[in-house]
Amino acid sequence: MTTSPKTAIILGTGLGQLASEITDTCEFPYKDIPNFPVSTVEGHAGKLIFGKLGGKDIMAMEGRFHFYEGYNMKEVTFPIRVMYELGIQTLFVSNASGGMNPKFKIGDLMIIDDHINLFPEHPLRGKNFPTGPRFPDMHEAYNLQLRNLADTIAREKGIRVVHGTYVGVQGPTFETPHEYRMYHLLGGDAVGMSTVPEVIVACHCGIKVFGLSVITDLGGFDAPVEVSHEEVQEAANAAQPKMTEIMREMISRS
Repeated sequence: MTTSPKTAIILGTGLGQLASEITDTCEFPYKDIPNFPVSTVEGHAGKLIFGKLGGKDIMAMEGRFHFYEGYNMKEVTFPIRVMYELGIQTLFVSNASGGMNPKFKIGDLMIIDDHINLFPEHPLRGKNFPTGPRFPDMHEAYNLQLRNLADTIAREKGIRVVHGTYVGVQGPTFETPHEYRMYHLLGGDAVGMSTVPEVIVACHCGIKVFGLSVITDLGGFDAPVEVSHEEVQEAANAAQPKMTEIMREMISRS
């Protein structure tokens, strides 16, 4: 199999359905890849896929790694370094997240405009990699052209999308009602336990990023709501067809 992907996708919790859309596949379990961590979270299959989507060669991570699993930030973001060495130029990231914006509904797709990094360790801490500057600019971590393209496709296909800021936190606990409120006061619209470290390293490598959050639960409002990982997976599964349609079409046009 000969492939030269310029685009990579990271599929988050319960969002592995997109992988079934990939054709001409060649798959590698993470455990068989030197220096790759192994995903330990339910809903993360744990394999690297090469194939075609939207008529383009792509690379996809079905399942990601999290700081809360006990990995350090170098390990969490190691796959991004591999992507850079393989010539990846554009990265699509997806996640399941808790919504804090009162205008949001469960099942909404949130195009990530920006993020707030609240992780206790920075992925660029330590000796600087030569893939980028010591102090990388982050004024447009999520590519505006790709965000506009997603809006266009969503309008054409009649898919509801919202925009917002993603707050990245350590986890693994879901947020308390007042934590939800605090993050919203800070400017966040959705909160989750991933994405931010990978995006920072991608930006450091000069890789363009598009991010999409599936709003799987809501918090911070008047009535506290109990959340479980199973419910998050269920809501993410229900939203998968819409996310798949947008991402497939974006890859085809970009």
